[in-house]
Amino acid sequence: MTTSRALNDDEVINEMNKMVAFINQEALEKANEIKVKADEEFNIEKAKLVRQESINIEATFQRKIKQAEIQKKIAQSNYINKSRLKVLQARQQMLDELFTETRSQLKKISQDRDSYRDLLKDLILQGLYQLMDENVTITVKKSELDLAQNAIKIATKTYTDSTRLPVSIVIDDSLPEESAGGVILSSHFGRIKINNTLGERLSLAQEEMLPEIRVLLFGQSPNRKFTD
Repeated sequence: MTTSRALNDDEVINEMNKMVAFINQEALEKANEIKVKADEEFNIEKAKLVRQESINIEATFQRKIKQAEIQKKIAQSNYINKSRLKVLQARQQMLDELFTETRSQLKKISQDRDSYRDLLKDLILQGLYQLMDENVTITVKKSELDLAQNAIKIATKTYTDSTRLPVSIVIDDSLPEESAGGVILSSHFGRIKINNTLGERLSLAQEEMLPEIRVLLFGQSPNRKFTD
């Protein structure tokens, strides 16, 4: 049987040093393991944050691009609308000037008395056919009374010959002198009126011919699909 002996001081110190060295080594290894794991977790978390921030930055960038595109389209639309409005205003001004000039030329029609008398006759005859009444009042300019009487005589004969209906004409010379001319026919005590003054005829022609005049002046609209 082997009997263990007590360690001497040097041996005790040596064993203690071994134990301390082992503990230190184990502590260093554990600390290194913790550090490696911490670094790994840090890198993982950092990568997550970087990726998330990259996504956020990209989303913000895309949002700003879309906002810029929208603002650009709005600006382009506003510019186009303003340009179109200016074109429309210029065209309308040209049309207004055209009709103003045409209206100013109406009074020249009466300068050719024979031609103007025939025109009055046609205007009166048209009105008689529309009214188809036995009693008609025809309003003319006082300065054109003689021409109107001649025209009324011819128109009345033509009307009665074609319709076999009698008609009694009363002439009223109260049409304003500033009027371009023409006639107003009325019946049933003025309740029914046919305005065949040159100014009114021009207004009707202006309304009816406006689309055609637009095409003649400005060409066919590229946005119009149908021409009927």
